[in-house]
Amino acid sequence: MLYRAAWFRHHLTTNDCVCVCRLNERFAHLQLNDLRKEATLGVGGLGRVELVTLADNKSVSYALKVMKKARIVETRQQQHILNEKQIMLESNCAFIAKLFKTFKDSKYLYMLMEACLGGELWTILRNKGFFDEHTARFYVACVVEAFDYLHSRHVIYRDLKPENMLLDQTGYAKLTDFGFAKRLIPPGQKTWTSCGTPEYVAPEIILNRGHDHSADYWSLGVLMYELLTGSPPFTGDDPMRTYNIILKGINAIDFPRNISRDALNLIKKLCRDNPAERLGYQKGGIEDIKKHEWFKCFNFENLKAKKMTPPLIPTIKNACDSSNFDSYPPPNEGDPPDDFTGWDEDF
Repeated sequence: MLYRAAWFRHHLTTNDCVCVCRLNERFAHLQLNDLRKEATLGVGGLGRVELVTLADNKSVSYALKVMKKARIVETRQQQHILNEKQIMLESNCAFIAKLFKTFKDSKYLYMLMEACLGGELWTILRNKGFFDEHTARFYVACVVEAFDYLHSRHVIYRDLKPENMLLDQTGYAKLTDFGFAKRLIPPGQKTWTSCGTPEYVAPEIILNRGHDHSADYWSLGVLMYELLTGSPPFTGDDPMRTYNIILKGINAIDFPRNISRDALNLIKKLCRDNPAERLGYQKGGIEDIKKHEWFKCFNFENLKAKKMTPPLIPTIKNACDSSNFDSYPPPNEGDPPDDFTGWDEDF
């Protein structure tokens, strides 16, 4: 862990370092009891995400990810959680949700993050059914920028899906949930960890052949298909059936007629069975994706400068407005057991 942290700090840009230091200074004296819960934004296997404000200021809100330590140990997610904290805390990208500070006690780990009150992209997609190409292109481009940032720092994301894309107050999309993210050290190596959402998993992960950031480009093609149709291309009644469909390849999938020729072409180039043949993994890198015909009239510089008007602008009444998220009942289970094993010493 010390080697990884030192290596990554060495490769942060000057702007990254300045921004991260300023954020750390801003929240340095903040304590857990300074926060007040306003609403629940999400519920997962490890815990919940709460919308919180400062006790003396409700004009600014944050997302507080609360994870049960005992559950993390039970599911053997310790290293994933440590990776998530380190990668998010040191990331400075407009298309990645910011992590400001972490806390811990005997029962829980806490991550204080940027509150993206526009809600999950998946919720919007579910309500609309599918997106037109103009809308899908904008959100795919946001992911491309996030991947450009992460991959240039030798980080693979490994959990792309609409549920992990949040809209900020202006309508721009940001990646969140970095529990499966990993930094490859030395650069260029592969990892054999099996993880990800079944519908989005690349074939080399299923076959345990080792994978790197090319697996992210596979998932980008899957995301494109889901945004344009309302469901991912590879779906089965259970994970094993889904994996069998994935291994048959993208050419075995029927594409709806509403998907344009350029979109179809890009999806198939991203979802090549051979990782080395995927667009984005060639000599031109991720620029090859940006130069594809599907992005012919899209201005990535304006996107990065936030000069574009997003296709969907969320309605947010105030800093405590959680109406763009699904409603969740209060937790009905008791407190989890204490964990004093010390694995979270660096959290």
